Amino acid sequence: MIRPIKNVLTTSRVQSLRQLIAHGQFEDGKNTAGWHAQGVKTNLQWQAKDDIAEELNHAVAHALTSNPEFTALTYPKKMMPFIVSKSTNQGGYGDHIDDAIMHNEELVRTDISCTIFLSDPNDYQGGELTMILGGVEMAYKLEAGDAIVYPSTTLHRVNPVTSGERLAVLTWIESLVSSPDKREILHDLDAARKTIMQQHGKTPEFDLITKSHANLLRRWAIT
Repeated sequence: MIRPIKNVLTTSRVQSLRQLIAHGQFEDGKNTAGWHAQGVKTNLQWQAKDDIAEELNHAVAHALTSNPEFTALTYPKKMMPFIVSKSTNQGGYGDHIDDAIMHNEELVRTDISCTIFLSDPNDYQGGELTMILGGVEMAYKLEAGDAIVYPSTTLHRVNPVTSGERLAVLTWIESLVSSPDKREILHDLDAARKTIMQQHGKTPEFDLITKSHANLLRRWAIT
């Protein structure tokens, strides 16, 4: 399930992160690309001192895990440290699949990819995050502070930035529920029960859906 999430970061938080990023420097993104992606990766990747990188990681992780829509979509178990990507001067990232297993302090299975946009879409041309599903392309260019989550099994690219500068923060999530189909069922049940609660209060129907949601999560979660 590909799903944009609005306002994960407030305008002030976006500004503070951009100021924090200014204390680091950008290096060739090929340095961290897998062997199969080095030929198509033409963006830049942020490097900073440990304390600055930790401050950014803490701020973005808190924003994501405090967002009810993000947690309902992802059921996060583990999350990779955040990467800041910059694309400018025809930079981008050609068609690729994210690595299935990544290394942090422990191995992380990448179930879900997440991009948070830090640049206003009017500040750059090109740079669309483009998903390719069954030969159909879907392009996303979101407002600063918005995020998008999508299965890491998705073939995707970042189109070349022809003018301006595109900044984004990326991470990968290992979910308690590895199957995207099962996560979608849980998300739909959660959305349905929240709608019932908002419109009618805690009804018997709400309780039945909540029971089914909890029991399916109990059955499907890998802890």
